[in-house]
Amino acid sequence: MPNIFEKTTDKIIVSSKLAKWHEKVIQSRFKSFKTISRTTINHYQTIFNYFNNRTTNASTEYFNTKLKVFRSQF
Repeated sequence: MPNIFEKTTDKIIVSSKLAKWHEKVIQSRFKSFKTISRTTINHYQTIFNYFNNRTTNASTEYFNTKLKVFRSQF
C-alpha cells in the first residue's frame, strides 16, 4: 500500500487496494501482519473518512496527550 494516502482520492480504489493487501497478508502467514490487518478491518470506516477531506485527528490526539501529561504532574 505504498503512497495510497498521497496518490489516491477515490474510496473505491482505496477499498480495492486494501482488499488486495489483506489477501496478501493472509497468504504471507506472518502473524504480526495479521494483527495489523485486523486493526485496519476494525477501523476501515475511520480510515476511509480520511479521503473525505484529507484530515486526521492527529492534532486532537496531540492535545489529549498534553492534557494527560499535565494531569499526571499535578
